[in-house]
Amino acid sequence: MTNNTELDLNQIRNDFPILHQEVKGKPLVYLDNAATTQKPKAVINAVSSYYETINSNVHRGAHTLSDLATRDFENARVSVQGYLNAETPEQIIWTRGTTEALNLVAHSYARAFLKAGDEIIVSGLEHHSNIVPWQITCEVTGAQLKVIPVLDNGELDMDAYGNLLSDKTKLVSVAHVSNALGTINPVKAIIDQAHDAGAVVCIDGAQAVPHWAIDVQSLDCDFYAFSGHKLFGPTGIGALYGKQELLDKMIPYQAGGEMIEKVSFSGTTYNQIPYKFEAGTPNIGGAIGLAAAVDYLMQLPREALELHEQALMTYANQKAADFEGIRLVGTAKEKTGAFSFLIDGAHPHDVGTLLDQQGIAVRTGHHCAMPIMDQFCIPGTVRASFAFYNTLEEIDQLFAGLEKAKMLLL
Repeated sequence: MTNNTELDLNQIRNDFPILHQEVKGKPLVYLDNAATTQKPKAVINAVSSYYETINSNVHRGAHTLSDLATRDFENARVSVQGYLNAETPEQIIWTRGTTEALNLVAHSYARAFLKAGDEIIVSGLEHHSNIVPWQITCEVTGAQLKVIPVLDNGELDMDAYGNLLSDKTKLVSVAHVSNALGTINPVKAIIDQAHDAGAVVCIDGAQAVPHWAIDVQSLDCDFYAFSGHKLFGPTGIGALYGKQELLDKMIPYQAGGEMIEKVSFSGTTYNQIPYKFEAGTPNIGGAIGLAAAVDYLMQLPREALELHEQALMTYANQKAADFEGIRLVGTAKEKTGAFSFLIDGAHPHDVGTLLDQQGIAVRTGHHCAMPIMDQFCIPGTVRASFAFYNTLEEIDQLFAGLEKAKMLLL
């Protein structure tokens, strides 16, 4: 399936076994994709095949299984390199996910090179994993944290961002897409302005990678982090892309096996990248599964998938316009994935529980984004989040479920 305009949604849904089941006696409507995406058979089979046929540790074995595992593990790095359009596979560092990748940058770059008086900029939209590591960095180094304000529609105040930038700005870290509101941030403009100020830029790509192919060279970001389980791959695996000149001078994040070249009690020398940042036995099966997810996505009609996802969001907004008592949270012009809302007079958790009784999976709460919830003076939202395997009919089911929930709650 390589045509970029044709989409066989039934065939795609058949690739995802979990979608074809009942929950609470109702057909599953899975709308929690911003939390984790479902896995196609290609991913499930790749992970199973690894454990069934070549399970072995990588790099240090002197036997066939280790050689085969190493081959597939490093080929997985090449697959991710291609998906991000990185210059070399060595720029792809395996991590447990976006959170660890951001912590790696905070520890190995920011703590090593920032000092008192320097400034780090994040936005008010960020997931906690793109806030707390920088707060800790500031505590350790004496740097200061600055925050890009968020407008009432969920977009970043880019004028305010420009005013925050100065020669004190050393690092800017923002999400490509907001996990709580679905806002697509203008990361190219953010990166260009930060570079003009002499700052390094880290992008949290967790919510962007499932929706379109990423080109880190075109973006010119210094770091880009993402999680495999948001990209239809396994949990516990992710990656950090970094520019080579930065990775080369950064200190290791963790110490142990693989990240060393030579160890003695008189001193230790570190391995080359990427291994300098990959201490211990890696998640080999996870990396192989992530590569299978990337390969699966690359053979799908990506343009058609993007158009379909846009149609899902448009349709959800149209349904909301005709639904009495719904309040949308986040109405940015450019959005993808996340559709956050409140029902007047109902707590988000109660709404989510009643939807679950109807087989509809959504997420409720603050979505690890308390600052933006505090700004809107709300405890959280109901978040329905879409992937390309979702259908317009499922959105109909969501709103039918909301109507039933409203009748019971109000």
